[in-house]
Amino acid sequence: MFNCDSKPVRIETLIARSVRVHGDLEFAGGLHLDGQVAGDVRADPAAPTSLSVSDTGSIEGSVQVTDLMLHGAVRGDIVARGRVVLGATARVEGSVYYGVIEMTLGAQITGKLVRLTEGEAGPAAT
Repeated sequence: MFNCDSKPVRIETLIARSVRVHGDLEFAGGLHLDGQVAGDVRADPAAPTSLSVSDTGSIEGSVQVTDLMLHGAVRGDIVARGRVVLGATARVEGSVYYGVIEMTLGAQITGKLVRLTEGEAGPAAT
């Protein structure tokens, strides 16, 4: 989805605006979230993954993916080994562990920003 070097990750799963998931969510490939998740969102660490959260989407739990594009809200820590893109309406209540980060004016983070080095997995991988 984000890397110029590799093929984009295809969005294979869509969670619509009217959907609410209660419990942890694990996925592979690409996921687009317009709804709400009350639980952790984890992606397969062995493959490139992308998570896109629209301005109507929200997650109450931690997030662990390769790449993240956030326009909605996350209440929990984010670990993205690749790239994090925070849109103007993005709201994060937790720390963000990232490989590369891009923030648009208006994005809000209540927590720490921690850059991950090569091979470092971040706190959610333990």
